[in-house]
Amino acid sequence: MTKDISIVIDGKNIKAQEGQSILEAARASGIDIPSLCYHPDVDNRSSCRLCLVEIKGRKGLQTACSTKVEEGMEIVSESDKINEARKANLELLFGEHRIECFDCVLQNSCRLKQLAARLKASMTKYPNRKTNYPTYQFGPALIFDSSKCIDCGNCIDVCKKQGVCFLEKQQKGDSFETMPSSNPKRDCIYCGQCLAHCPVGAFESVGEYEDIEKPFLLKDKTIIVQFAPAIRTSIGEEFGMMPGEVVTDKLVAAIRKLGVNKVFDVSVGADFTTMEEAEELVEKKKKGDTPCLSSCCPAWVKYVEFYHPEFVNHLATTRSPQVILGALIKTYFAKNEGIDPKNIVVISIMPCTAKKYEIEREELKIDGLKPVDFVLTTRELAMLFRRKGIDLKNIEPEPADDPLGIPSGAGVIYGATGGVAESALRTAFFKMTGENLVKLDLEAVRGMDEIKVAEIEVKGEKFRIAVVTGTGNAAKLLEELKQNPKAYDAIEVMACPGGCIGGGGQPLPNTPEKRKQRAEGLYQIDREKKLRLAHESPIIKKVYDEFLNNEEIRHKLCHTKYFKKNKEVNP
Repeated sequence: MTKDISIVIDGKNIKAQEGQSILEAARASGIDIPSLCYHPDVDNRSSCRLCLVEIKGRKGLQTACSTKVEEGMEIVSESDKINEARKANLELLFGEHRIECFDCVLQNSCRLKQLAARLKASMTKYPNRKTNYPTYQFGPALIFDSSKCIDCGNCIDVCKKQGVCFLEKQQKGDSFETMPSSNPKRDCIYCGQCLAHCPVGAFESVGEYEDIEKPFLLKDKTIIVQFAPAIRTSIGEEFGMMPGEVVTDKLVAAIRKLGVNKVFDVSVGADFTTMEEAEELVEKKKKGDTPCLSSCCPAWVKYVEFYHPEFVNHLATTRSPQVILGALIKTYFAKNEGIDPKNIVVISIMPCTAKKYEIEREELKIDGLKPVDFVLTTRELAMLFRRKGIDLKNIEPEPADDPLGIPSGAGVIYGATGGVAESALRTAFFKMTGENLVKLDLEAVRGMDEIKVAEIEVKGEKFRIAVVTGTGNAAKLLEELKQNPKAYDAIEVMACPGGCIGGGGQPLPNTPEKRKQRAEGLYQIDREKKLRLAHESPIIKKVYDEFLNNEEIRHKLCHTKYFKKNKEVNP
């Protein structure tokens, strides 16, 4: 049990927890000590030195993010001496950071600008020393502008935590700079966690500002937008709403104002994925060909293909929800509406930078056409709304379009870690028994823990399931499988913390508390829905009866193959 500690900050007695830093204890008590590089997901390096405080009995100023609380500690967080030191450090940081505020992912949450105003610091006191620094592009997903980087190390830490180690510090002249690795054994998986943990906007997704209007200008095409499960409880943050606030119908209404023809819900695609993946899991269990590894997350798939190709054949062949729904739009929907598939443009709104990479995979094409033509992140859509003067917070709600706009609750919870496993298990249980689970809420696979293990009994047989967030954590399970190949029947992995709700395309800052609230919003939707099972969805039944009624078309639209990959991104 964690021990309570009494400390004093600015004359105020507060309770802290043993092991907490001064910064964490202060913020838990509502005291805002300035910081820039601190993020609860990564190791503290004290590199920005903006969280300086005075501690009674100690010489000099200390960094609050790296100093642990002690019983009776007396701390001063604001004084002329402290603020002068903070101001000087901030002005030096601006000398490391090329200012380009109009083209920055942190436009609405820039801590640098907030602190400059608070400390009355000059953003241009020192000339920028990072002139002519390169910009790197990581495939079709991410851009790293090293001239904006302050070398805090957050991106390196989170990349290492992911088990990827693609970003590293290399010597450049007399200093060390952050850059991508040229090591052929290190490659980017496009998860975007570097972007989500960068405090100064040195990373952005490809096309984040320049190209966001491009897909909507194709007026001679039928433009269809589909939005991911995780978007509905996060995009509101960009418009002053609380994390986790459900804005599904407001989101639909706002998208319609962009002049599109139809708005569909990728959660319906998730219902199709559930149907196929549940079938795949049941068949693998029968054949003893387990474990079945989830394949909805393209960053995780790339991680397996590059770092652990020996497990490629264990990846589920079922396509991801956005790809299945995109394929159905260009086949089933196009046929019913009498539209040439070549004249349909499908735009996905995703919480994920790796989805930009996924849609470029050749093996996902249907009759030579990409199922999805463009991917915009949550942030990109929010920026487009602002450009067009669309007020998401106050817009009148509207429902998504039939026939691909009404999901089950099982499809919606795909956005949170454990959601894929829970949805698949609900349907797999039905496929094996002809009955539904008595209790649909599988609490054992929910929550923000990095690794969760659960067992469910079906007809006397036990299904052992693992749910993982973070590819670095998944690597631990893969090592376990090498020793005990039958340790699990199914493993769900999402590359981002908390699942898609913590994706690299989500609103910033992306913190553990926000992720928890976003996930709870999705579970709230599921609890309140009458339709909570993919296999009971009228839409799913109708499409299977009318269209996915032979093995060839079903396999063509809903399944794919994965392959060992060589390095794709070179500096």
